[in-house]
Amino acid sequence: MFCTLRYSPGFACLLASSFLSGSLTARAADAPAPESAVVTKAFIDGTGDGWRTLTGDDFAPVNCDPETWTWKDDGVLCTGQPVGVIKTKFTVKNFELVARWKHLKSAGNSGIFVWASPEVLQEVPRNSLPRGGIEVQVLDHGYTEQYERNSGKKADWFSTNGDVFPVGTSKMKPFPPLSPNGQRSFPKKKLSKGINEWNHYYVRGINGEIRLWVNGEEVSGGSDCEPAEGHLCLESEGSPIEFRGIRIRELP
Repeated sequence: MFCTLRYSPGFACLLASSFLSGSLTARAADAPAPESAVVTKAFIDGTGDGWRTLTGDDFAPVNCDPETWTWKDDGVLCTGQPVGVIKTKFTVKNFELVARWKHLKSAGNSGIFVWASPEVLQEVPRNSLPRGGIEVQVLDHGYTEQYERNSGKKADWFSTNGDVFPVGTSKMKPFPPLSPNGQRSFPKKKLSKGINEWNHYYVRGINGEIRLWVNGEEVSGGSDCEPAEGHLCLESEGSPIEFRGIRIRELP
């Protein structure tokens, strides 16, 4: 039995393809339990028909330095300096994306931007992020402690387990649970691992709906995204991070 994957209309053919290609596998919870209590996971590994690896040749600079991103083997190392992004050379509308990532320093901050329009990626100032797109946040747990220590405020408006939210001029109707201001989709579960540990993200964007799976389980997302087509971006935000196995499957 697989966990429930809520697909948009017309997506049944992709689900069948995933089963045939072997890109969708189920893993039961580790602890034995009665059949009615077994928790299962859907883990998409990015293999099968239509999937391809993204390399440095697929990305273009926006406002980072040449040495900010170093591509090697099957991934990229980011220094975090300066703050900024790199973008795919192409735009996407409907897609699946998988990536592994790990922070190399406590309180690390990064993200994957989805559907950033060409307009918001023009002339982005140095040490700034695009003013548009849907951000799939990649945040280390130590960021909470750092924020509360430096600000003297409670860190209740963000989480470190996979927030999804619109940035700048972009719009999204977030799935619950919501942040206090209602702008972010907070994760249903706390599944992210700490520094120097690999995390796995599966992101699916279809017809303006974005969903995130963290380490094999769906946790957050939103619908009615505007725009619902654009570039994908990797974010540099002040701390070193490594991405590996970045793979994409573009959908009709």
